Amino acid sequence: MYDGETCVGWCQFGPTGELPRIKHRRAYLQGDPELPDWRITCFFVHRGHRRKGVAAVALEGALGEIARLGGGSVESYPEDADGRSVSASFLYNGTLALFESRGFARTRRLGKHHWVVSRTVRPVTGPGPVPEPGPER
Repeated sequence: MYDGETCVGWCQFGPTGELPRIKHRRAYLQGDPELPDWRITCFFVHRGHRRKGVAAVALEGALGEIARLGGGSVESYPEDADGRSVSASFLYNGTLALFESRGFARTRRLGKHHWVVSRTVRPVTGPGPVPEPGPER
C-alpha cells in the first residue's frame, strides 16, 4: 500500500510450498494437518501509519490476488490481541480480529496467543474490482 510514492505497508502471501516456515511450526505440525493452498504469513506497516487500516487494505489486496490466481484454501496465524496491550510493532502476523472480520474462522490454537485461521477464496475471472469481504469468495 502506498501513500503517494511511499510504501507504507504490505502483506506477504504465497503458495504453501513457497512459504514453508511459520512461527510455532512444531505445534502446527501436530496432528499432521492438511496443508492449505495459500498462506498469509506476515504484515509490515510503517510506524507512522499503524492503527490506520493499512493491514486491512493489505489483507484485502492479498485476498484479491489469491482470487485472481485461482483461489483455494487460505490459512494464516494471527495473534489474539483482544483484552491485552500489545505493541503494534509485534503484530506482524496480524490480529485475530482483522482476520475474523474478513471471514476467516479459528481452526485451532497455535501457542498462547496465536491461532490458525482459515477460509476458502473462490476464484475470479477477468478484470474487475476486488470482491467485497465475506465468509467466502
